[in-house]
Amino acid sequence: MAAASTPASLPTTPAPSPAGQLMAALRRLALLAVAVILSFSLVACDGSQNRAAATLSSDDISEITLQATGFLAARDRLPELADLVNRRDWTFTRNLIHGPMQEMGRQMLYINKRLLPGDRAEANDLATKLKTSLAQLDEAARLQDGEALRKAYIKVASGIGNYAQILPEEVKQALNQV
Repeated sequence: MAAASTPASLPTTPAPSPAGQLMAALRRLALLAVAVILSFSLVACDGSQNRAAATLSSDDISEITLQATGFLAARDRLPELADLVNRRDWTFTRNLIHGPMQEMGRQMLYINKRLLPGDRAEANDLATKLKTSLAQLDEAARLQDGEALRKAYIKVASGIGNYAQILPEEVKQALNQV
């Protein structure tokens, strides 16, 4: 007959000594203390209280004001553009777009470069949409498509108004736009 099987004996680990238990507890306590100290250090060093609010320099304000003057001068020609669109004057509509209003793209580029970093993404998006609308207006005038011309004019007018809103308050005040 086969020999009776005896349960396999598991290897036994010696019970930790009281000194070993104390060391493990101290190690856990030290890790907890380091974690707490690092947490408070990170919170204290974020600089949120000492950080100055981002502001535009006087050079930035003066450059934006200079470029905004040209941009707003083009905006002031919107009634003239509306009249040309209503009369479906294809040639003079394109002349106005390629003449006085063409500079708006460059002016918005210079303004956007001087804005606070947090405002640049929105300003770039608005400028791109406005330039696209101007291109659509030009294309509609080239194709002599009255309905497309009217829709593109609405986009241009609203785009100019939206972009003018992103100008810094200091610039709006300097140009009496408030």
